[in-house]
Amino acid sequence: MSARSSSVSSATPSGRHILIRITAAILGGYVFIWGFIGLALAGLYALGMPFHDAEHLSSMLGFLLYLTVFLWAFAVRSLSRAWLVLVGGGVLMTILASLIQHWLV
Repeated sequence: MSARSSSVSSATPSGRHILIRITAAILGGYVFIWGFIGLALAGLYALGMPFHDAEHLSSMLGFLLYLTVFLWAFAVRSLSRAWLVLVGGGVLMTILASLIQHWLV
């Protein structure tokens, strides 16, 4: 019986691992959504949508996407993949949004 309980306890994540995953979900998700909203806003505005309409649509979609990436950060198997996708994707989208905005001005 103790062999079974030791195998179960080794599969249980530590408190530090859970804290890092929560941090990835909150902060990494924030960076990802920051990039998404910026890119969507710049892209929609570049396509001719009025600024405030693009702003509101981007924010509403960003809210839904934040919930999705927040939950995904807990579902993904690799913690490093979660950080890479969330922060890396957010930074990439922010750079693309900045380039679109620079091109518009």
